Order: sequence, then structure tokens, then C-alpha cells
Amino acid sequence: MLGALGLSPEQESVYTVLTGRAQATPAELGDALHLPTPAVEAALSHLMASGLVKTTPGGGFAAAPPAVALGSLISERQAALRSAELALVTLAEEHRKAMAGRSISELIEVVTGVEAVRHRFAQVQHAARTEVRFFITTPFVAVPPGANPVESQMVAQGVRYRVVVDRAALAEPGVVAETIVSLRDGVEVRVAESLPTKLVLADTELGLVPLTVSPGDEPGAVLLHRAGLLTAMDALFELVWRHAYPLSISAFGDLTSTEDAHGEGGNIPTGLDRRILALLLAGLTDQAVATQLDLSLRTLQRRLRHLMDLAGAQSRMQLACYAVRHDWT
Repeated sequence: MLGALGLSPEQESVYTVLTGRAQATPAELGDALHLPTPAVEAALSHLMASGLVKTTPGGGFAAAPPAVALGSLISERQAALRSAELALVTLAEEHRKAMAGRSISELIEVVTGVEAVRHRFAQVQHAARTEVRFFITTPFVAVPPGANPVESQMVAQGVRYRVVVDRAALAEPGVVAETIVSLRDGVEVRVAESLPTKLVLADTELGLVPLTVSPGDEPGAVLLHRAGLLTAMDALFELVWRHAYPLSISAFGDLTSTEDAHGEGGNIPTGLDRRILALLLAGLTDQAVATQLDLSLRTLQRRLRHLMDLAGAQSRMQLACYAVRHDWT
């Protein structure tokens, strides 16, 4: 909990115990924490230097008031982070100027290996100051669904995320669930019929594009710095984004609900019917929708036939138009 303030687990444990006591000796703290006395004394020395602990007249130690002591440390850390952010801006601008005169080989970095690609994938996101943009398509090699904790961290810091998902990728296990989590976090998600490649863009400064490799070869990617290729990737993303289908969390509903899982035949769509329509409008195939909702393909298609009868539709396209007009989704 206090590791962010530079405390080790032993130091945090000693301080935590002291906050619940008027005072304590190193031996008493060692007994309480099952730590050797030298380790406790080393922790106390650091805590005293940090202003978190003080000595008492009886030869013991007492915790300084947390609101004062920890508040001071937090303020110092925040000031240091602000200074680091200012340094980042300055260094980034210096780097941009330096890169402007570099050769093509210095503007493009080839990354090979799953771990290296995954590391660069996280770094590119962390480098963004205002926006991160993704193309998500299959196959998932370095970063499978649910394996990108950086996204929620950056969104919480105010970085905008825009994501385009390949229609075929939505049928992969875990992708719909991850999409719902992203939408709830505030990520903007759209669906495209197909995407030419995976892509990650951090503002207009960095881009990560996978390399095409033969089956069995080690995966790789190209890290693009500010250059003409990055400008082309930027334009490609915006073109695809404009024509992609937007998703919203309200369209998905509660995909885990079993409401009306077997009933049908009424004159209005059930909750399950609405979820079926939402996923179909998002671009999932019948089989993918059935898998996501734990239905048999035959049950799904029977319910769709019922919905088409309700809407007086002769085709899936007519059903989709009717569903949107009458707020069935």
C-alpha cells in the first residue's frame, strides 16, 4: 500500500504496527511481526529519516501522525512527478528535434519476440499524453484478450482510447467480454468488417505495427517514430474509424443474464432477444452469438425467425433496420 512512497514491505509493516500503539521497542515490534531485531532496527532507521517515526523518552519508538507524515511524503512524490512530467515534455521535444535529422533506420525500430513486442506494446501506451488508438484483429499472439492492464490505467489518467475491432475478432473467446469492460471504462469502440493489420498509435508520435511472419517464425513488430509512415498509419486509422460501426455498453445489455432463455412467442422482444440483436448488429456471426449467449445454433436461429415474423421482415437486413427504428436494441 505504501510502496508507492518508497517504503519496503518490512518498513511498511513496522510503521503499520506502530500506528496502532502508543509506542514500542524494536524487540516488541520484532515479536509482533516475526522479524529479527536487526531488520526492525534497519526499518526504524529509514522511517525516522523519512519523518514517519520518532523516538520516545522511554527508549521506544512511536509513529508520527499519518495525516502529517504521510501527507508530506505524498506531496513530495507529487511534486517529483510533476517535475518528471515537465522533464518528459522537454526531453520528448529534444528527442523529436534530434529524430528529425536522423536516417530512416533510426526512425524505425524492429522488435522481435513475444516478450519484446508485449513490452513495446505497453511502452507505446504509456508514452501517450492525450490519445491511444488501436486496430484489433486476429490472430492474438503477444497480447491476448484481457491481457492489457495498461488500458484501464491510462483511461483513469484521462487518456482517450479509440479502438476499432475486426468483426472476425469479436467471435474469438474473451473478446466480447473484454470489449464490454473497455466500454464500461470509457473506451470508444467501433467494429469494422475487416482490418488490414493490427495497429497501436500513441498520439501522433509513436506507432507499433506487426511484421508479417511465416508460421512457426518468431513474431515481430515495427516501432515507428514521427515519420511519413506514421502519418500514413494515422490517416488509415481515421479513415477506418469514420466508417466503422460504433458500439455502446447499453447495446450489449447483461450478456450473463438468463432472462427468458427459453421462452418465446410473445409480441415484444425479450431481454435475450435484445441481446441477440445487439450482438448481430455489432457484427458477430450466428455461431459467435450463440457461443457468447450459451445457446444452441438452432435455438438462436429459431428466435431470429420469430423476431423476423414480429417485424414483418423478409431478410436480416430488414430486421436490423426495424430493430433500430423501434428501439429493440
